[in-house]
Amino acid sequence: MQDRTSSRNIKSLAKDLPGQVVLVLQGGGALGSYQAGVYQALHEAGIEPDWIIGTSIGAINASLIAGNPVENRLSRLEEFWKRMEQNPVWNIRTAFPDFNDRLSYWATITHGIPGFFRPNALAHAGDSYPLGAERAGYYSTAPLEQTLCELVDVKLLNSCAPRLTVGAAHVRTSQMRYFDSRDGELTIRHIMASGALPPAFPAVRIDGELYWDGGILSNTPTEVVFDDDPRKNSLIFAVHLWNPAGLEPTTMAEVLNRHKDVQYSSRIMSHIARQQQAHRLRHIINQLAKRLPDSERNTPEVRELVGYGCQTRMHVVRLLAPQLDRETHTKDIDFSPRGIMQRWDAGYSHTRAALEHAPWVGEFDPLSGVILHEQMELMPVAAE
Repeated sequence: MQDRTSSRNIKSLAKDLPGQVVLVLQGGGALGSYQAGVYQALHEAGIEPDWIIGTSIGAINASLIAGNPVENRLSRLEEFWKRMEQNPVWNIRTAFPDFNDRLSYWATITHGIPGFFRPNALAHAGDSYPLGAERAGYYSTAPLEQTLCELVDVKLLNSCAPRLTVGAAHVRTSQMRYFDSRDGELTIRHIMASGALPPAFPAVRIDGELYWDGGILSNTPTEVVFDDDPRKNSLIFAVHLWNPAGLEPTTMAEVLNRHKDVQYSSRIMSHIARQQQAHRLRHIINQLAKRLPDSERNTPEVRELVGYGCQTRMHVVRLLAPQLDRETHTKDIDFSPRGIMQRWDAGYSHTRAALEHAPWVGEFDPLSGVILHEQMELMPVAAE
């Protein structure tokens, strides 16, 4: 990866940003190399996130950024994704273009990925075999824990430069839990918990409680920004790995692929639409309060009502990983060098285009608190 990136330079765009820079990273396994390309473009533009929120592979990428000094962040991402590459033992030339990709897939399923996960043989001893709560998974993620211990500085992880938030699902209660470096100390175990996707990976115990991958409850943790206290003006790069829109499937392969996109895109568009409406109402409350005489505005009842108002503005730049040629439902375990490189390059080029366009610059409806900028058009979409 180093050879591809060393010659790339883009004009610094770090000045005059409309607030804190927030990077929101979805879960999606091998698709996460797209997120690394997004960070590379930001890094080369001199833009470092003030806050990173991640789930699953998004939490892993986030820890590699937050857990390293600025000058080492990109090289750590490159090192991690180099370790994730799945190279098949044989590279056979055939008339079938997908043959080597299938070899890579089966190599991942049967042998795992060194530095990430390895098969748990006892998981095949029977569905009722007593594996234990922290070993109940088809694979062990002990190699990932070792990798992260080598590549992430836990002290920096907790320095809040940037602030780091990772999401995990509480196994007993089905509640989403966000672990935040602003509010408490994070460890490698918190990152592991965010990526403990069942039934492949076992749950991770933190403070006596078991947690699974946060993606099974909310794979796009953008709500954390909108609900933060206090809210701040923000430029949010929401990096999506699963496509919420797609064609009608006509084959079983297309059904399986589309099903995963629908499942893990997490209704992101409806979430943002609701936030646009809520923040518009908060701005309206502020405008109405200004029209009240002081005698009314200073009463306890009105002050309480005005407290629901908000003057912050959040620009959301949505970056969407592309669907590669001949992509299937196994794309999230496509750790082939080709797949990793193509998605990394796509994240880089998409983000560079967004930075050059800078859609957050300009005049906007004063009542719009959340303004969405789509990746393709990069034009604002605000609530009516």
